[in-house]
Amino acid sequence: MACARVPLDELHVTEPSGPKGKERTLPALHPDRKEERCFLTYKPPPEDGTSALVEEFLELGHFISEDLEWLLALPHDKFWCQVVFDESLQRCLDSYLRHAPRSLDPACLSSTPALADMQRNIHRSVFMVFLRMATHKESKENFITPAVFAEIIYNNYLFDIPKILDLCVLFGKGNTQLLHKMIENIFSQQPSYYGDLNETLPSIILVFDTILQKCGIQSDEAGASQPLKLNANKCFTAIAMPEEELADLVLYLCDTCTTVHSFLDIFPEACSTFKQHNFLNRLSTFYEMAVPDLEKAVKKRNFNKSLQEDLWRRVSHSRKKIVEIAHLLLQHTCLQPILEGSENMQSFVEDLLLTFTAFLQEKRFLADYDEQFPIADDISLLQQAFPHLDDTRTSYLLQGVESAWESVGKKRSFPSAISSDNHSAGVKTKSVRDKGASQKIEAGAMGVSEELIGAEAMPDIPRKGDNGAVCTVSAGELESMLSHIRELLPDLGEGFILACLEEYGYNSELVINNILEDKLSTSLDKLDRAMARPVKELPSVLSSRSNVFDDDEFDVFNRDRLDMNRVWKGRRQGESVRATLNDKQHIEEQRARYQAYQIVVDEIPITTDPYGDRDNAVAMDYYDDEYDDTYDVNQIGANDLDEEDELLSRRPFTTPQVLRTGKQAQVVEEEEEEEEDKDEAVRRDHFIQDPAVLRERAEARRAAMQSRKGYRPPPPNHVVGGPKGQGQVQETVLDRRRKEMNKSRGANHNRRTMADRKRNKGMIPS
Repeated sequence: MACARVPLDELHVTEPSGPKGKERTLPALHPDRKEERCFLTYKPPPEDGTSALVEEFLELGHFISEDLEWLLALPHDKFWCQVVFDESLQRCLDSYLRHAPRSLDPACLSSTPALADMQRNIHRSVFMVFLRMATHKESKENFITPAVFAEIIYNNYLFDIPKILDLCVLFGKGNTQLLHKMIENIFSQQPSYYGDLNETLPSIILVFDTILQKCGIQSDEAGASQPLKLNANKCFTAIAMPEEELADLVLYLCDTCTTVHSFLDIFPEACSTFKQHNFLNRLSTFYEMAVPDLEKAVKKRNFNKSLQEDLWRRVSHSRKKIVEIAHLLLQHTCLQPILEGSENMQSFVEDLLLTFTAFLQEKRFLADYDEQFPIADDISLLQQAFPHLDDTRTSYLLQGVESAWESVGKKRSFPSAISSDNHSAGVKTKSVRDKGASQKIEAGAMGVSEELIGAEAMPDIPRKGDNGAVCTVSAGELESMLSHIRELLPDLGEGFILACLEEYGYNSELVINNILEDKLSTSLDKLDRAMARPVKELPSVLSSRSNVFDDDEFDVFNRDRLDMNRVWKGRRQGESVRATLNDKQHIEEQRARYQAYQIVVDEIPITTDPYGDRDNAVAMDYYDDEYDDTYDVNQIGANDLDEEDELLSRRPFTTPQVLRTGKQAQVVEEEEEEEEDKDEAVRRDHFIQDPAVLRERAEARRAAMQSRKGYRPPPPNHVVGGPKGQGQVQETVLDRRRKEMNKSRGANHNRRTMADRKRNKGMIPS
């Protein structure tokens, strides 16, 4: 049986073998422990969706999914035996990485739900298999020594750089953190993969050089490293090459850019290796030389409409990914160390400025990069992190960016946050800028302006449908139409496209058709085709602001005049003591209050009516100071106890002490003392009771409770006994013997007994 907490590479198991079932001991990782099972190779789902092909794919997918689920259910040792020694399993996994549909492939799965479900199950099972293969420790009992794990995955080609790149492309969406931990564990356990990545980069660079060569463009670096071939003049240009070759070239470029971007996005630690090969400068040069030719070839060639849309979408996607690759390389090799405050900050700042300076030659690339990731923001961050930055150098870079926009013929869709005095004006934080850039990328391939994203998007717009009914176009639908048209016709301005959409009832297909066939109306022909979109005027900040100090006495935005006596600069000068004493303003404030009490009328003359009654005149007198109305209502003495019996009932009659006889006085005194003692007993404060009485009561309660439970108190202990030399009583001797026998029940007093037990069993030599 397997022992616990032993690594798999050191574990040995005993299994029956042969027809007689004879047991033999084998290492846990041994070819004989592999199960005989044939894993089928994966084939992509059919594109045409015929019933026979769909049924074939479903049957094949069912077998593959069932085999992978069986593999995942194996225990740790069996799983690794199957992974290491089963070649059919590796062929199955490689075929899926090679033929699985990518994100930009035609959506052939959406038509048949069964195909989509089967593809989803296979996709999940393959990912779980690779995830388990990249884990060297599953639990405390099931693990492999890290050094042996590194040798297993490297020597058996369980992982290599092409596989890791394909894993990033296929499973990167939604599994970024898992893939990062998985690839990080692979590279940390086996550093040889860094060397493989270093050897793989020339092949990736060769891909871009090959595309340039196919397009009839000779790069300076490729020409310097390789001699010019004799048949180089026979190369086709992008606009003249065959249709199938151009389509393959675009697919090749799109797949390469997407793969590299996914890998760098998931595993940023590889950016330093890319930087060592001057990958960033090569990428910008390729973008400047090849992308315009490919765009022109896709637009000018007479392709099938669906094919042309697919190629244009892939070219736009490649443009976007190239710019994002450049940003990832700059962010993780230059910007991030600067923001983290590393030791060699000056060298990182210099590298970043040199890279931006090299971009100044690539006008098209620089303008597109600045559109997604404004260089002014990066320079502003540099000025904050490194105050000694040369302003002349930064001004030169920013002027070069403006020149790149002008040379390309593009107009900024957002105002430049640059001022001549301070380039850090209007700086955004890094996280906000990256978020805005990502939103801008998702809105379309460099075709949607920044003002149209987020809360500033346009409201719903009414339009006329095909039957003349009025319907509304939401802001999302309008942005989708704009991005769709600009992907096909990037030279048109957004303002011109909006005018065309409004003219043709927001029918994007009709707009594209009329633009391509030059059938626009007369009013649209007169417009500038590069017309920019009108900027939406935002409401004033003062009108929409909200503050706790609004409408107070110092609100200069809502008040024309302020009391300047209450406004001073610096520390307020205090008044002198004499000025404070001479200030009688508080007396003036109280004067009006006390003047109301000055008018006092002593007598009110009563004027009697000659024809009236004097009583009515007297009733007019509201208050007479000399009249005593004490006995008007209250009946004083009416309820008093005036009778003799009632008076005696209150207090018993007592003979005066002078008139008492001697015996009577003594009896009365004794009765009074008893009454006083009773009163004192009643009034005695028992808040602090005698502790001895409390202990006696507690002991009585304890004895009563023990008697109810049938508890017998232990006999008295006489272990102490009397003084030495005088002999001990029998009770003391018995108690001491009983204590010696029973003291081994607790603590560490049974060492002698346990030592005797070990010695009797032969565990300790005697």
